[in-house]
Amino acid sequence: MGIRRMAGVAAGALGITWVVRAIWGIPSAMGASISAIQPYAAGATTYRNRQFHNSEPSSQLAAGSAPSLLFSALTRRNVGKPSGPVPLQTPQAPPEAADLAVTWYGHATTLVEVDGYRILTDPVWSERVSPSAMVGPARLHPVPQPLSELPVVDVVLISHDHYDHLDKETVRELVRRQSAPFLVPIGIGAHLRHWGVPENRIVELDWGGSVSLAALGRDRDGADLTITCTEARHFSGRGLLRNTTLWASWSIVGPSRRAYFGGDTGYTKAFGAAGTALGPFDLTLLPIGAYDERWPDVHMNPEEAVRAHADLCGGDPGHGLLVPIHWATFNLAFHGWSEPVQRMVAAARAAGTSVAVPMPGQRVDPGDVPPGDGWWDNIG
Repeated sequence: MGIRRMAGVAAGALGITWVVRAIWGIPSAMGASISAIQPYAAGATTYRNRQFHNSEPSSQLAAGSAPSLLFSALTRRNVGKPSGPVPLQTPQAPPEAADLAVTWYGHATTLVEVDGYRILTDPVWSERVSPSAMVGPARLHPVPQPLSELPVVDVVLISHDHYDHLDKETVRELVRRQSAPFLVPIGIGAHLRHWGVPENRIVELDWGGSVSLAALGRDRDGADLTITCTEARHFSGRGLLRNTTLWASWSIVGPSRRAYFGGDTGYTKAFGAAGTALGPFDLTLLPIGAYDERWPDVHMNPEEAVRAHADLCGGDPGHGLLVPIHWATFNLAFHGWSEPVQRMVAAARAAGTSVAVPMPGQRVDPGDVPPGDGWWDNIG
């Protein structure tokens, strides 16, 4: 066999290997079928015609924007990548959870401490947010700590089923390493069951539904947390079909402190309703990235996040602490890497809102907020 032919055969074999690796596991990663989800979704308040719906008129993509979106995808796909390494801190968890603190692991993954409990949000430890291990948005910085070193958590919260918020491999690892229950919006339990999560560790809630950790057998020294599934303005889907599972934000209310995890959402009047019914919140974790004028209904921009914080704090922009999430870790839009945080800091300063912008891995205690040294300025 000639050298060229041998090289061609080798290249072909490598290509086949790459394709196999790229598609391997995709059906499992995509989660449960509609037929598995349907029995749980059917009774939900916003479920009709086999889909969930926002309570406010919402479009995933503005009418007529497809051509400009394609142009951006061809010409601006790398704009959101940092120009240098993103600095990390090694997470330092105290032996006992604090009354209020948060460690940001990147994107929407946080470890929130409220009245002695630890709550893990939207855990994603995989390299890519995609059903494929070879194709799809990859991390812009490493995970600051292996999942094996995560302290014991009391509950895992999931906001919705998009790949950057619900990751099959991370879920499976948490099942092996932790005993915490998963609190999820209606329908997502079907994905978890599909991946082997035990039924007794799955709690599905509709908007407005609540559960106490004491009721789940997680009470600690007589203290309790009430966790409420609150309305968000977004969409769902892990394949071509959309909105077969519900999306949500989460309220975490303890005896003395209150935290709000926004997940991924557009600006909505539901923030004001949550602030009135469940707030004012001492800590808000709100998305500030992956926004675009072509999808304004389903992703907030940084200024809207500052406005949402005020809504969640009873109309008082100076109450509590805003910590931004949903930026810096994955390139999911066409804005600059540091643009979200620059705009948020400016808007917060104008509104009189206290903010803390942790590095990935950094723990923030609202009573000891780190200085806003602009660690992001020379990166994006």
